[in-house]
Amino acid sequence: MILGNTTLLEQVQAVVPDALSVQAVEEQKSGKTVSYIAVDAQVLGCVVISDAIKATSKQAIADLRANGIEVIMLTGDNKNTAQAVAGELQLTDFKAECLPEDKLNRIKELQAKGKIVAMAGDGINDSPALAQANVGIAMGTGTDVAIESAAITLVKGDLHGILKAKKLSHAVMKNIKQNLFFAFIYNTLGIPVAAGILFPAFGMLLSPMLAATAMSLSSVSVIVNALRLKRVSLN
Repeated sequence: MILGNTTLLEQVQAVVPDALSVQAVEEQKSGKTVSYIAVDAQVLGCVVISDAIKATSKQAIADLRANGIEVIMLTGDNKNTAQAVAGELQLTDFKAECLPEDKLNRIKELQAKGKIVAMAGDGINDSPALAQANVGIAMGTGTDVAIESAAITLVKGDLHGILKAKKLSHAVMKNIKQNLFFAFIYNTLGIPVAAGILFPAFGMLLSPMLAATAMSLSSVSVIVNALRLKRVSLN
């Protein structure tokens, strides 16, 4: 006995009866996945699997697109199922019946065009693409292999986390640049004074006590600036 899609049936030369095929297509058009059951190359029936779209996914995708992020859906599902899901999510760019290597190759194609690619997935089949992407994003509710292959794991498995991670990463990088700038300016001014550049003209030297205090203040300023990240709004 085998259980799988039409591609698997072709490998064992099993033919889906017309009546069952029509019924399966109707189920697929409603966004459901159909797997056929065959014994000795004869298709006996099918199993219909429904994976409900999360209530937050549609809004999350709309928010991503509003922030200038191109969203592409790559799925192993049948074209009818993929089209139904894409229609509900208002996605115009999608590819159905993808094998793991198809997802991987699509990531490589986008990267070859100079695009920075973030890949979100939760299954074993997503692992190669997650590892190849510039930023691999795994769902915490997914498989261990996907989590190990990704750079970021969204614990709740909510697509809204992608936009939050993007906002947080931009805020962190901005904060790092600010701290580097402060440290550079501070040391550019402080080191010459500590070396005695003002002594020939003004007879001033920086005492060790003041130098230690100044160095401590430098560290404090960097820490205080970094703590401002707690106030970053991710909503």
